[in-house]
Amino acid sequence: MSAKLRVAAIISLLLVLGGMILLVAQPGLDPSRLLPLALVVGAWTAFGCAAWLLRKVTLKLAVGLILVGGIALQVVAMTGPPRNSSDSYRYIWDGRVQAAGIDPYLYAPADEGVARLRNDFLWSGTGPGHYGVCLQVNHVSTTDPADSLVAGCSKLNRIKVPTVYPPVAEAYFLAVQLVAPADDSTVPIQAAAASFAVLVTAILLFGLRRLGKDPRLAALWAWCPTVILECGQNAHVDVVAVALTLVALLLLARAKTEGRTVLGGVLLGLAIATKVTPVLVAPAVLRRGWWLISASVAAAISLVYAPHVLAVGRKIIGFFPGYLRQEGYSTGNGFGVIGLFVHGKAATVVAVVILAAIAVAIYRFCDPDQPWRGGVLMTSAALAVCTPDFQWYAILLVMLVALDGRPEWLAIAAGGYVANNANLHLAGVTIYHTRLWGYGGGAAVACACALARYVLERRAAGRVPAVLAGAPQLPEAARAEMADAETTSVRTAADRVIEPTAVYVQPAVSVSIGAGGLPAFAGEDAGAAEPADLAGS
Repeated sequence: MSAKLRVAAIISLLLVLGGMILLVAQPGLDPSRLLPLALVVGAWTAFGCAAWLLRKVTLKLAVGLILVGGIALQVVAMTGPPRNSSDSYRYIWDGRVQAAGIDPYLYAPADEGVARLRNDFLWSGTGPGHYGVCLQVNHVSTTDPADSLVAGCSKLNRIKVPTVYPPVAEAYFLAVQLVAPADDSTVPIQAAAASFAVLVTAILLFGLRRLGKDPRLAALWAWCPTVILECGQNAHVDVVAVALTLVALLLLARAKTEGRTVLGGVLLGLAIATKVTPVLVAPAVLRRGWWLISASVAAAISLVYAPHVLAVGRKIIGFFPGYLRQEGYSTGNGFGVIGLFVHGKAATVVAVVILAAIAVAIYRFCDPDQPWRGGVLMTSAALAVCTPDFQWYAILLVMLVALDGRPEWLAIAAGGYVANNANLHLAGVTIYHTRLWGYGGGAAVACACALARYVLERRAAGRVPAVLAGAPQLPEAARAEMADAETTSVRTAADRVIEPTAVYVQPAVSVSIGAGGLPAFAGEDAGAAEPADLAGS
């Protein structure tokens, strides 16, 4: 394929990808009313083909395509409100609460203590047909009137419980609210997430080049449908955690001083205090200095939690325990793959044992100069074991794959969209256990491709010796003749004598001291040199 044709094909595929994203963001533009999953499948197909074609594009042109394409796709995703998640509305609410000077962990959104902050965009009494969650009647608290629940309908999720997001995420929500107050739109929070996605693309382009890797790998992040849909479209805060994790990994992979190691640990701690998922890369980096990194991570997390602990005490835990119960992790019912073999709390134990064993193996054998490789394995294992309902949890995996350069592991991220469709209907057939099929199937594809890659690489590594071993041999007589010729040549070289072309013979020399104290030299065939001549020479 010619260079111009290749570039034209990539641009065409990116236009197709953008079209799929546009129809997801604005379903009203789709005359055929395709299922969102069908559009996502089309987007993944276009993305895979475009990334494959990019391999042989010149580096300068590839960087331009990655940046321009990544920005354009994020803008397209922002053209409609979030379609597959209500999390962004909770982000906006938490930002409003903090802007009013109230700690986000103090009250649930439906509490009397924050009722005055309700607005028509996030709250309305029109009923559940338009808004996501409704509380039909008031509930009066017997301990604190401010904790009483006030009836109303909201776009927010879980309006009866405090926030589940860690402190760095809450600081991000506040920053977005202060810069662009979202009183009637999700665009500011979407734009913030899209900006972080583009920032990660730029960091990848720079970091991959510094690592001696191909910067074209950044397309695996910039054009990935998971990144486009879950950042520009659904505005998930996970992208902030990914940006912090990326910088931490780049620092720790080349850390030669304690200061650099501490800085990398602090950034990793801040990433964990944004979204807990970056803890999955910890086993891959601890060999760089487990004590120093652990202390740095713990210090960073403690520092950002301290003000909230002082303000609200035990309420800092928020909804996290309830979230584990809701998703079935504490009860053992949320593990799609493990649930085929073990049920109940025993499944939780099995999941913990499996993930702990993988973490130990990564810690012992992972190359600290390439922590993203262990991060890919740990994150993939966590997704396959925990099988979450939420496809945006795979955003971290996408970034790690872009650093590592093995795109087959993106099959797990793609499987997240199958997992998110409970009781999927395809061609009149209902597919149950979509979490099992999504993450289990994605993991099977990834492992099969990884095994094929390993076999091909081993064959390529052994190809040169195999060619030499299989080369045609000379006849015995010819090899004997060559051996005799080599022996004769060596013997001739050893017996060769080099004759001198000139011989220098040192004559006898006598030395005498003149009356003036100057030496005089004389040979057998020459007269004595005068002292005056020696003095002037």
